[in-house]
Amino acid sequence: MNKKKLLLSCLKWAFVGLALLLLYAPILLLAVYSFDKTDMIGKFEGFSLVHYAALFSDSKVLGMIGNTLLLALAAAVLSTLLGTTGALGMFYCKKRIKSAIHVVSQIPVINAEIVTALALCVTFVALGIPKSYFSLLIGHMVICTPFVVLSVMPKLKQMDNSLYEAALDLGASPFKALMKVVLPQIIPGVISGFMLAITLSLDDYIVTMYTRPAGFETISTYVYNATTKGNAHTAATLSSFWALTTIIFVIIVLFVVVSNLTGKKRKEADR
Repeated sequence: MNKKKLLLSCLKWAFVGLALLLLYAPILLLAVYSFDKTDMIGKFEGFSLVHYAALFSDSKVLGMIGNTLLLALAAAVLSTLLGTTGALGMFYCKKRIKSAIHVVSQIPVINAEIVTALALCVTFVALGIPKSYFSLLIGHMVICTPFVVLSVMPKLKQMDNSLYEAALDLGASPFKALMKVVLPQIIPGVISGFMLAITLSLDDYIVTMYTRPAGFETISTYVYNATTKGNAHTAATLSSFWALTTIIFVIIVLFVVVSNLTGKKRKEADR
């Protein structure tokens, strides 16, 4: 029996290890070659920070990264405000209205992104709205807001609603009760929705391509153009994105580790 348990445990960990290897091997490969002198993957020629130097010395690449980060931050902030407000409205609606709004709000989540992108493009053309930063921001909000709603709604369902009613009975205005009682209880869901919105905006390519103004580049569009329509500049700087990939990956790993440690400390403190 012990041998059987040991065999099952080995198979379980082998499966987990294989899954992690398939997920992270490409990223680790880029991380290793980001410290190599060569611009070609396949032969390690020696440790070097040349790709990191190229990344931070190219003004065009830095401008593109800045565009991506500012767009993601703006889309995440506005989507979080809209999604949180929408979730609160849905939660306090009548049951039938809540169900109908919930179904409609989830269409962008289930729908294929290419359909959403084409629909946005046609809508902007029909309304005479030119492709601009505004149309790009609206497009990113359309794909981010439903995920904020998904993050906030479970927290609303978990909270103690009697506290809100007690605040009203004690003389607090609805807005003050909302800010002082409801919001602190759902803030973890709001933060999760905000982080998810940033991730979706940073990662988006299809909606960006259909709604962005001419000349506006993000990381996704720049890398795609570099790999499919490469010119002298993009071909020379493509390897610097190995360094960018490594930096993003390290930041995400550190954020996840810090979040988990903070969560464990909070749980221990609550006990």
